[in-house]
Amino acid sequence: MKASRRTVRLRLTEPLRISRSTMAARDAVWLTVEHDGLHGHGEAVSSVYYGLDATALERQLDAAAQWLTDFGTPEAALDALQDNAPPGAAPSVTAAVESALLDLVGKRAGTPVHRLLGAPTTQPAAATARTIGITAPAQAEAQAAALVRDGFSVLKLKAGTPDPADDLTRVRAVRAAAPHARLLLDPNGAWSLDSARQLLPQYAELGVEAVEQPLPPGTPDQLAELAADAPIPVIADEDAVDFEDARRLAGRVHGINVKLAKCGGVHAALRIAELIEGTGTALMLGCLTASTLGIAPAVHLVDRARWVDLDGHLLLADDPWTGIGGTDGTVTAGQEAGLGVRERSGARA
Repeated sequence: MKASRRTVRLRLTEPLRISRSTMAARDAVWLTVEHDGLHGHGEAVSSVYYGLDATALERQLDAAAQWLTDFGTPEAALDALQDNAPPGAAPSVTAAVESALLDLVGKRAGTPVHRLLGAPTTQPAAATARTIGITAPAQAEAQAAALVRDGFSVLKLKAGTPDPADDLTRVRAVRAAAPHARLLLDPNGAWSLDSARQLLPQYAELGVEAVEQPLPPGTPDQLAELAADAPIPVIADEDAVDFEDARRLAGRVHGINVKLAKCGGVHAALRIAELIEGTGTALMLGCLTASTLGIAPAVHLVDRARWVDLDGHLLLADDPWTGIGGTDGTVTAGQEAGLGVRERSGARA
């Protein structure tokens, strides 16, 4: 097997503001693995929160490419990856390597990835949330109205401004514009336990369906304490990075947001899904802002999730890959062999 990489800049249509930062662009590093004339692709994206810039990703993917040379076939490498990540690889890099291998193995077998994974449906598809960042209420209202017209039935609102009244005003404006939409709320850890207890009943009155990581990460026991009597479901995100985090929270929160880039890929996500099944904790599938290539592996898992938030590619000004849809509010796993995605002609580094 041979492997190569390419780094590109992904720019957002407009800056996305959350409680702790504002983002206008991020770097993506694409990994391509070739064997017997077929190619598999994966993507890792930079993240300030996880301490990974393009240089770190490139270095780790180069080491992973060297690791891949130890295996004669992509099937053998994929099997090995289930037990041991490439040395020194961050979870997002492991996820990108696994993506490329799954894509390649699927193409060699003439099979979509979801069939390789034993998906319970023939073509996984789900309504995805569409994120609305922290912005003026009038702008949020206009965005919500436009998204509903486009077919979105789930809207995820970022929250966590210094003045909680600002968030409530924005959510009220969105609810007025989208009276029948399912609303999710994400303060990205900006609230204290006391403020969360004061605020959640008000959001429940507005019909918010669930709140994601309301408390600062590093306080999983407080998150579980909040969930015990919260009027709406509480979903862990930053406090549920990997399998052991999920084990500690299973049955104690209402949901866990599994992102392939933070847990280490598809098979790691499946292990978490199996762990929490039947505990009263439901699966949410989330993502970082990424291209269709980076989002696609999770789309092959959507029929296992209660909440789906796979809109990272929809936030881009120019998505260099295609194949999972989403502009009408629904993401769908392709029926083509592998991930079912392809690079758009003219995509530039």
